[in-house]
Amino acid sequence: MMRDSWNKILQFLEKGLNPGLYKVWIKPLKAEVSNTTIKLYAPNDFVAAWVRDRLMDNIKEAGAQVLGASPKVEIGVKKAAQKPAVKARPATARPVQARMGLPMMTPTVVNTRIPRWRFSFDDFVVGESNQLACAASRSLCDNSLPGDQLFLSSTPGLGKTHLLHSIGKNLCATSNKKHVSIACLTAEEFANRMVLALKAGEISRFKAEFRENVDCLLLEDVHFFQGKQKMQDEILETLKSLQLRGSKVVMTSSFLPRELEKIDQQLVSRFCSGLLAVIATPDFQTRKRIVESKAIRLGTQVPDSISNLLADRITTDVRQLESCLQNLVLKARLLNRNVSQDLAWQVLENYSLAKSAPSYDSIVEHICRAYELSPEQLRSKSRKRQIVLARNTAFFLARKHTELSLKDIGTKLGRRHSTVIKGITNIEREISLQTPLGRQLQDTIDRLTP
Repeated sequence: MMRDSWNKILQFLEKGLNPGLYKVWIKPLKAEVSNTTIKLYAPNDFVAAWVRDRLMDNIKEAGAQVLGASPKVEIGVKKAAQKPAVKARPATARPVQARMGLPMMTPTVVNTRIPRWRFSFDDFVVGESNQLACAASRSLCDNSLPGDQLFLSSTPGLGKTHLLHSIGKNLCATSNKKHVSIACLTAEEFANRMVLALKAGEISRFKAEFRENVDCLLLEDVHFFQGKQKMQDEILETLKSLQLRGSKVVMTSSFLPRELEKIDQQLVSRFCSGLLAVIATPDFQTRKRIVESKAIRLGTQVPDSISNLLADRITTDVRQLESCLQNLVLKARLLNRNVSQDLAWQVLENYSLAKSAPSYDSIVEHICRAYELSPEQLRSKSRKRQIVLARNTAFFLARKHTELSLKDIGTKLGRRHSTVIKGITNIEREISLQTPLGRQLQDTIDRLTP
């Protein structure tokens, strides 16, 4: 019964967490589960501390789903029982490589026999805003793109991850190699694996894994490397090695390479060495076709009036647009009703509607109302958590909805360019990891209706 409960908790965690986080940090844990307590045992102190600091809320939420009430969660390191001494044989024993019990070597390479791709080119809707990015991605796959590197840039929710997974899926399906090796991960996951390798004394193995055994590297959110010099040195050498081997590299970021600060200029130059494709906000017709395409995948048809309404109201985030349609269809099915205008408006109330592009002043007004602050507090030098969160949310929305440069956004709020990038990155990270704070931030952002 105890094991069954933990297995069910693992299922909830696997669905709710980024796959890399789950494999690296959750899967190695052992557990003892009672009706009110979950006792976790990590392979070492480093893993225990990391999980304790970052994933405890997620584990509690999953435990509450299974146990019916929020459990007490404890984590420690379970020491292995000492084996009785054995008399040594006269023959020379084979050397045993010492290694820490870290979940370092979780596979990053996707094997063609185990497809894990969430998206494909078939369900990517092409419009003027993303035509270059899609064409470049397809060309990289069929070797018609000059060079083997592609850098995709856009604000969140416009299709970078979709294209990244489409490239991986296409290469797996069309490669003439029996087993194509594709590493698909975020920059943060790359950094975490490097730290684990250093602590486990396996840095040489880590370097070989990426530099010598990868046919294609798909790396998301490379702006994470800002200010992390050792990580920058490692990814720079990795990119050089992959280029010499003729491997393909695709990187994504919410920023253009020239907008990144605290990045070594050699690495910036390397980011720019291939084709740079920017994905812009989709126009109305593209948004409408996205709604219609998503409806087909959901097994339903949506009247023109509804697709027009959704495409007109949600203009800057394809992910929100698809989510809104999915919630509308599910709500109609659960209530056994037809998809109607009234139902659509009810669902739209939960999303950020774009009757017109909000100005910087209106964004500040909404932020102050949502966080119960004054404009003066928002621009102050205070480092209180609530004010920092509000300020970072303002950075995020100003970047998304206005034409202001990062420098101009910082100037208006009394901050430097680098602080704006860091704030936006922190908001994106919390939202993408679906942490409790991330879900709270997403809800706040969705409800900031201009």
